[in-house]
Amino acid sequence: MICAVLRSALSRNAEGFGLFSRVGCSSGSPLSAAVNGTRAPSKGNEQTMLRVAASRCARGAIRRLSAAASPAAVAGAQRLSPLDEGDWSYYREWWGEDEGPGEGAHTVFRRHSEHGNGVVSVTGYPASRPVSDQWAVTERWLQERMAIIYPNSIDAGQFKILGYQWRVMRFNDHTRQSTAKVLACYRSLGDDVAMYLMQQPHCLSVPYVKSMVSAGLTTLTCCSYDLHQAFCGQNNMKILCIGHGGGSLPLFVASKFRGAAVHIVEIDPVVASASVDYMGFPSLPAKGLPPQSKLPADSNELLWEGIHDRLFLHITDAEDYVANDSNIYDIVFIDAYDGDDIFPRKLWDADETFLKNLEKKVHPVHGTVVVNLHSDSDSSVADTESNYHAKHILPLGKHVSQVCRAYKQHFGLAFTSAVPWLCNITLVACRDKAITSGPRLGLSRRDFLLGKLLSKSGMVEHALDLPFPCRQYIKNGFMLVE
Repeated sequence: MICAVLRSALSRNAEGFGLFSRVGCSSGSPLSAAVNGTRAPSKGNEQTMLRVAASRCARGAIRRLSAAASPAAVAGAQRLSPLDEGDWSYYREWWGEDEGPGEGAHTVFRRHSEHGNGVVSVTGYPASRPVSDQWAVTERWLQERMAIIYPNSIDAGQFKILGYQWRVMRFNDHTRQSTAKVLACYRSLGDDVAMYLMQQPHCLSVPYVKSMVSAGLTTLTCCSYDLHQAFCGQNNMKILCIGHGGGSLPLFVASKFRGAAVHIVEIDPVVASASVDYMGFPSLPAKGLPPQSKLPADSNELLWEGIHDRLFLHITDAEDYVANDSNIYDIVFIDAYDGDDIFPRKLWDADETFLKNLEKKVHPVHGTVVVNLHSDSDSSVADTESNYHAKHILPLGKHVSQVCRAYKQHFGLAFTSAVPWLCNITLVACRDKAITSGPRLGLSRRDFLLGKLLSKSGMVEHALDLPFPCRQYIKNGFMLVE
């Protein structure tokens, strides 16, 4: 009976649950056929992909940033790190093709954006981890959560995991905006079946997000901020994320810091809706979004244990939000690219109101701003200067130094780290007084700052129990902005 009911429910939700709706109720691993049926890229195709990626990086104007540390280097801290389910070695499972999702993918969402993102789509790919032998632990946790929420219910139903997927959000089919690992499960109660999606908050699959987290939180610690108290919920940490995408970064920091209030600014309601209904992000009330998501009404309470109460989603323009916001933030993360891979000029021009207002909205002592920057644009300076519209956008590979200097001008100190494996860099800007205090012992300003950051990186890893080493992301191509 359950199999028949489940197939019916999956059929009704085929658009939302994609590949999961094709696995039925077979015994063993529900996703085994899908996983086994997905062919890994051939050696020739893989080499071609790597050659293309290398070629794109070589065209970047700041390629000197990407040649420093080996991505495989591991920090020297002697601790047993938890398994990193977002390790870059899994990229073959979700990378797809440069011009589209590729073989083995299933598109679960596709809609046109009215805010410059073109066609927004979400595609599912089978994930090989966690293996089916480990699912029982999560199923027991779900049953325990259900007993807590419905203590007087004699039979609240049984949970079963359908499997795990990578969900990739793309703009215009080719730009990979974000990637998240998602758990799909169902609860059966008689003839009723409720489907749940839960993004895995501990899993950061894209290296630039790990770079932003590593460099940003370590800098915050170097500026005398007590990260441990925020982790324990003993102080009220305020975090701003400009650009939502699939929501992996705000969900990660909200899950790690019990004392954090995380405000998210996203201009496009299509992107926000897709993250909730198809990428397993918590359903949050926000003006401009449908009042109800496609998921069960008790999803937040069941899955998130209060994490959703510390997330605040604002569907608005970042410039307007910062101008009217009254919060003072400890750290700000900015990842705001549109469907053409453009970082709007108003978010980096030193003379525009955004940076002037943002300077007032970060803490005067330890306030830290972290920006994701691309470095693989092919636009020429001549083309940019000859086109009025292009003057308001950023061919970033040509003007990274200008962006970095603008943030340094407003905050006092700035540095960049190259992101391993990708043509991105992480820009960090902060107040310079706290982070540059202490004896230099004959070191250059650059070496003193890098040494201070690396000395604190292990503490950040331990405090947050990170499954990846901060050290490699900080030191890779490290440069001070002069």
